[in-house]
Order: sequence, then structure tokens, then C-alpha cells
Amino acid sequence: MSTPIKFGTSGWRGLIARDFTFDNVRLATQGIAQYLKGELADPRSAIHGRKPVVILGYDTRFLGREFSLAAAEVLAANGLSPLLCDRDTPTPVISHAIRLRKAIGGINMTASHNPAEYQGLKFSTSNGAPATTDVTRPVEAIIQRLATEGWTFKGALVGTFRCPTLDPRTDYFKQIHRLIDFATLRKAKLKVAVELMYGTGHGYLDDLLKEAGAKVTCFHNELNPLFGGHHPEPNAEGMAEVREFVRSGKARIGLGLDGDADRFGIVDQDGQWLTPNQVLALALYHLKKNRGWTGAVVRTVPTSHQVDGVAEMLRVKLHETPVGFKYIGALMESEAIIVGGEESGGLSVKGHVPEKDGILACLLMAELIATEGRSLGSILKSLEKHTGEYHTDRLNVKIPADKKEALLKSLSEGLDKVGPFKVQKFITTDGFKFLLPNGEWVAFRASGTEPLIRAYVEAKSSSQLKKLRSACQQLLSV
Repeated sequence: MSTPIKFGTSGWRGLIARDFTFDNVRLATQGIAQYLKGELADPRSAIHGRKPVVILGYDTRFLGREFSLAAAEVLAANGLSPLLCDRDTPTPVISHAIRLRKAIGGINMTASHNPAEYQGLKFSTSNGAPATTDVTRPVEAIIQRLATEGWTFKGALVGTFRCPTLDPRTDYFKQIHRLIDFATLRKAKLKVAVELMYGTGHGYLDDLLKEAGAKVTCFHNELNPLFGGHHPEPNAEGMAEVREFVRSGKARIGLGLDGDADRFGIVDQDGQWLTPNQVLALALYHLKKNRGWTGAVVRTVPTSHQVDGVAEMLRVKLHETPVGFKYIGALMESEAIIVGGEESGGLSVKGHVPEKDGILACLLMAELIATEGRSLGSILKSLEKHTGEYHTDRLNVKIPADKKEALLKSLSEGLDKVGPFKVQKFITTDGFKFLLPNGEWVAFRASGTEPLIRAYVEAKSSSQLKKLRSACQQLLSV
């Protein structure tokens, strides 16, 4: 018997009631429970001898709390100690709670920025980081064996299991106060527009900004499991209302979060939405130049080389990892990393959790303009005098299932040219990346959470970007 439970770049996601069912959540949790029990019994394991506490949380999606209670009941039946967050909770807050309480892991019911019909289960290890493939592969194997054996679980009526709870908010706020310069923010008295997208960031980003003396205007801070009929993603489209508000002069900066507050969206004072690539470059610049932090920087394969340019300017070592914050997080645990991030909107910093934190990223950008007294766009222009310009784009192309594998195989064999552009180097760290003349490049990879092939494009001018986009679209047309 096969199972739809497969862990991608950020956990297992599926359509509610089709793939993501209570039976499958219980099955997945049983696999995690058996894996954790094996680790607890292993003297070589990092969690050997710990109290068997597992932190559980959920976002604002349909049945989030009920799915979490179903998981909690399975964990308890296995002799583990589930501890459930007392309200919908941001992913980075759950990560911090896992670390602070020395839990053996965490299970978070979230499908992040996916549409409302999706739900997800994200498993984090004892360091608060997303579980790597070294963990999820054996968990998947256990789940497959259980499914083959016909494992079932007879639980209480959905939503009635009684689980101990915790409020992780106060401890997380203390952590943010250690990382962000609230004194500088208070002096600036910023006017800020905040897009919460009906998600878990309400009562977190807005309240922290108020503590920093900002005048805050919130958008969509009420609960709505349908996310107003839109994807809860703080991209240019998702931040449209905030962009107009900021452009009208009613706020100096716009800050946004996705559904579980691990991704960010930034709007500058002229209403321009900044790409996550630009925000990562700005965060590195700020923490190194203005805060004097030391260490390296880490980005994923399809993240802009603008980060490389700023790193070279500041004499900071750079690392490149596969896609998925779990790879960034693993590196952040092993050496001093000033900041790590990815083009999809994830970022964390030294001394914090090895997990994406959109709340922190937003506060860092507010702190940067408070520190330098000028717009983010102005700072970017100054940086480009040293690094040159970077123009980026990402194409999400739906590929018929019967043609997807053949296309990926063709890409895996390498290309001599992408359109008229000669390939100078072929990189296969994650997906297929082709370095082109003049520091330009394109990359392709299959999405780990959606039925897509993503094409990433970076050029040195807007006209070159247009040509590279066209070349990629033609390459992927099947």
C-alpha cells in the first residue's frame, strides 16, 4: 500500500480531505514518534536521555488545531509528552520554543504560503531546524512500513483530546529584543504599514513594532482560513494594498508576512516591493557594516549573486547550499553565519533559530532605515555602485506529468547554450544551474511542494533579463 506522505523542502503538504486527512496525519505522526523513540534510546543521538517533550503548533488554516490535537494524541499513546501552543503560532516562534525548552522535536501544522485548500505537517528536530533528508527518509520508510502493515489508530472524537499547552510569545519577544536595536527604532518613530495576510503574525510583528514606538497600520489582521481568497504570500501582488498605502505617503515602510510568518515582504517608501534577494543583501550589509557582526553568509543555489557582490565588498565568506532552509539551518548550526537566506523569502541571523523568520527580517529592514535615515532603495543604489546591478526573476511553469521527467533528464545532461547565451559552467548542487557570460545565469529545479518546474533568471540589465526569460520559456515549452 502506497502513501501520499512525502517530505519535500519544507515538510509534507497535501489537499485537505483528499491527501491531508486525519488518518494520514496520525500515520505520519506515528512514523515520527517511532523515529523519535529510536533516537531517545540511542546513546549516540543528540536527544538521548532528554525528557520526551514534543512542541506542537498550527497556523490559521482550516482544522489546524484539530489536526494538531490528533497528532498530540498519537504522540501521547507512544509515551511522548506533547505540548501544544495555545493559539495559532508563527513557525519561527515554534522553532524558538523547541530550542528553549530542550524539546526532542516539533510538529507544526502549516502549509505556509500555499492556497487555503492545502494543509501541511512540518517536522522540526531538537535544534528547531526543519528536519533534513537524513531524518525524513527514515521517517518516510517507517510510515511506508506502517501503511503496508495496515496500521490504524482509534482516537478520541476529533478535537476533544486534552493536551497540555504553552504560550511561547513572551520568550520569543525576549529573543527578538536581544537581536533588534529597539532604542534606534524608538528614536526614528516610524510609520509602518503591516500586511498580516490573515495569518499567525498578528499580535507578533504589529505588537513588536508598537513596542519599538512605531505608528502601525495593520491590514488583514483578523482570522480567515480562506485568506480572503488569495494565496497568503507577501509577494508584489500580495502586498498591493500596502504598496498603495505607502506610496500615498501614509507610511514610510511596508512590512508583510506569509500565513505562518516565516516569509517576509518589504515595500520601500516609494511603494516599490523589494525582492527577497535584495533584502538578504541589505541584511548582510546592515549587520556587517552598522552592527559590526562577524562571520560568513549563506544563500541557496537560486538566490541572487547580489549577495555575493556585497559579501565580496565587505570581505565576507560566502556559502551556497541546496534549496530548503534546512540546509541553511544546518550550516548556521556548525559555524558563525551573519545571515542566511533564500530567494523565496526566508532569512535568519546569527544567534537566532536555524529556521526562516519573517518577523525578524521585517524588523531588521525597519532598523536599517532607522539607522541610516534613508530609504532602502537609496541604500541599494549605493551598493550597486560597488557591485553593479542585478535583475532577477522566477518563472513557475506547469509541466504535464508525462513530460516532466524527460525534460528534467534533458536538463541534467547539461546545455551548451541557453537561447543564444553560451554556458560557461554547469552546477548540479540542486537542480540545474547554468552560469553564462558577464555574471549572468539561469537555474531550473522541480518544486518540492507544487507540480511545477521553477526557472530562476539573473541578468545585469532589464533588457538582458527579458532575453533570458524568453530563452527559459522556450526551453520549458513542451
